Amino acid sequence: MKTNARVFFSKKKLGLKSLKILRAYMKRSLMIFFLLLAMQWAKADEGMWLPYLLGQQVYNDMVKKGLKLTKEQLYSINKASLKDAIIIFGGGCTGEIVSSQGLIFTNHHCGYDAIAGASTVAHNYLKDGFFAKTRQQEIPAARLSVQFLVKVEDVTEQVNDTLEGLSGQERLRLQQQVFADIVKKAVDSTDYEAKVLPMFKGNQFLLFVYQRYKDIRLVAAPPESIGKFGGDTDNWEWPRHTGDFSVFRVYADKNGQPAEYSADNVPLKPKYFLPVSLKGVKENDYAMLFGYPGSTNRYETSYGVNLKTSVENPAIVHLRDIRLKYMFERMKNDPAIKLKLASAYARIANYWKFFDGETRQLLKYNVEEQKREQEAAFEKWAQGKPAYQGLLKDYAKIYEEWRPYAKHRIYINEGILGSPLAAFAASLQAVEKALTQPGMPADAVQKSLQAADKARKAFLEDEDQPSDQKILAATCQQFYTDIAPAQHPIGFYDAVKAKFGNLKDDNTFRLWAAALMHSTFIFNDEKWAAFMAHPDAVTLQTDPAFAYASAFVKNYTGKYLPLHTRFVLQNNDLDRAYMKGLMEMSPGKKWYPDANFSMRLTYGQVKPYEPRDAVHYDYVCTMAGVMEKYKPGDYEFDLPEKYIDLYRKKDFGPYKDAKRNDMVVCFITTNDITGGNSGSPVLNGNGELIGLAFDGNYEALSHKIQFDQVYNRTICVDIRYVLWCIDKLGGATNIINELKIVK
Repeated sequence: MKTNARVFFSKKKLGLKSLKILRAYMKRSLMIFFLLLAMQWAKADEGMWLPYLLGQQVYNDMVKKGLKLTKEQLYSINKASLKDAIIIFGGGCTGEIVSSQGLIFTNHHCGYDAIAGASTVAHNYLKDGFFAKTRQQEIPAARLSVQFLVKVEDVTEQVNDTLEGLSGQERLRLQQQVFADIVKKAVDSTDYEAKVLPMFKGNQFLLFVYQRYKDIRLVAAPPESIGKFGGDTDNWEWPRHTGDFSVFRVYADKNGQPAEYSADNVPLKPKYFLPVSLKGVKENDYAMLFGYPGSTNRYETSYGVNLKTSVENPAIVHLRDIRLKYMFERMKNDPAIKLKLASAYARIANYWKFFDGETRQLLKYNVEEQKREQEAAFEKWAQGKPAYQGLLKDYAKIYEEWRPYAKHRIYINEGILGSPLAAFAASLQAVEKALTQPGMPADAVQKSLQAADKARKAFLEDEDQPSDQKILAATCQQFYTDIAPAQHPIGFYDAVKAKFGNLKDDNTFRLWAAALMHSTFIFNDEKWAAFMAHPDAVTLQTDPAFAYASAFVKNYTGKYLPLHTRFVLQNNDLDRAYMKGLMEMSPGKKWYPDANFSMRLTYGQVKPYEPRDAVHYDYVCTMAGVMEKYKPGDYEFDLPEKYIDLYRKKDFGPYKDAKRNDMVVCFITTNDITGGNSGSPVLNGNGELIGLAFDGNYEALSHKIQFDQVYNRTICVDIRYVLWCIDKLGGATNIINELKIVK
């Protein structure tokens, strides 16, 4: 609101009546002003900020919203700080240290593989839950590791000195070389790991140094009926009633250093751990997340948005739908099959719904059109600037050239290789290369065979042939139907037609898949052993599973992968220039780099929202809502008997929300997150743990490309519900006693 400071009023000039009118006007104006201000505060909080480079403007805004910590308390190299409690959990999640004995909290879906891996039909921890009452009961989680961030360094100048003036393949080759040199120097004579990550589309480069711990043990997990309550139906939805948590512990050698699993290892004594708050949340409370968001593309062009919504996402959703259908048919009737396929099914299903929702939201909010408007403003600004003029025309050209082949690429990755058998068979191309390449040393051939034999054992452990056979038939048929005939592998479908029948008949592909599954030596131990003993290229190449996978993969890699590589390299060069231009065009804007699985913090507030007309969503949901959804024996909404008994007795202990006289299960905030943030701690202004982030809301699934300031919400499991499950449901008071609890 704008006022004129030169205008002055007095009682004498105005008179009493006029003064009353003026006062009423000013009062109304102030009301409008504060309403507008409230509306501004109600916006969701965009930005995935690097703690290492936290600007003063952003920090001041955090303090204004409720942060009580200093910058150094958030991130410091020389002193223990909050960043030392935040870990990369496994390959794609976040976790946090919550005790002086290396206890880890993360999401249930992040620990899912480890929980399933520790389970058997007799001891099904996925189904029944697991709560270790002593350290001796904790279960080693094979192949699971965590990483602590040691430090971050800006290496932009060093990288740019090498890459100045380069583009395309030459730039990529030298970039990989200079990255390797920087990493080698950074980790020399240490047990550290490091990586260099581009920021702002390659306009800045940061070195991240980590320390990895490999002895991780499962401490607690709720039954799947709690940890995955609501299943696929509630995925990405609010209100949400999922107790999405699991508990692990990191072990080290007696000197506190990383070590492989050993009974002699001891719990890690961390540099920093998070206190846990029982205070609960109120509307407008400050909320901060630390974590490792995986990927965003917020500075994508309209051309990229169009390709995603019209070609890529619909293809992914369609092909994943096929895979999920045939897996679920098997899982719903057999607990052993469910246990075997659970992890793979969860991974596929999670982003099946995401890609579908992302497309719907991008179209609903006309994001492509918004991007075009931004691009028009950029083109106007770029006139007369040789470095930027004509960039958008170049984008249009490369997208037009790649578009005819974009669906083919999706159908290879999500369709043909969506069959576990085909994916494993395709991996045997490494053996083929070893057997056919002239001058290949005998030991190299032997290594490739040993690797294949080991991979086959892992494949067979996870393989469900009946569902895979249906996936194989359906995805092969879909490729035939949906991909242009000129792009098909030469002769493949003609051979199928000649032996099995009309290619327009579903049964043709069913017969073909059955024959392939029956004939391949991959499922025949005797034939496989004979091949391992006397390997030859002809035996491999004539195997029907290998021949199938190889035909499609070689067709793609020989003809279409070079086109995709050229498209990506050209796109990278244009993105780098476009991003640089955008930042020059708006120098006063607060810029943050796209997510790339580097540590970020986001801040916001606890807020309700209204997703559509006449619908209001509160900022918390409770156990009363869990019981409303409860369906005895249902695949997604069943509950343990003990859970129901505790609820009926209102046995909430010290974790009850006094205002609601109930247990708060989940709450929502305005924080900016994406995949990879799963398991991230949600912290109050004092840096105390109040929840675990585990999902976003359906109305804002465009967030990877465009953040929605009105509807974006982060769904978090309330830490009090986590503690209730551990304490009351699991009886693991030993875990509760280990925490630093703030009441």
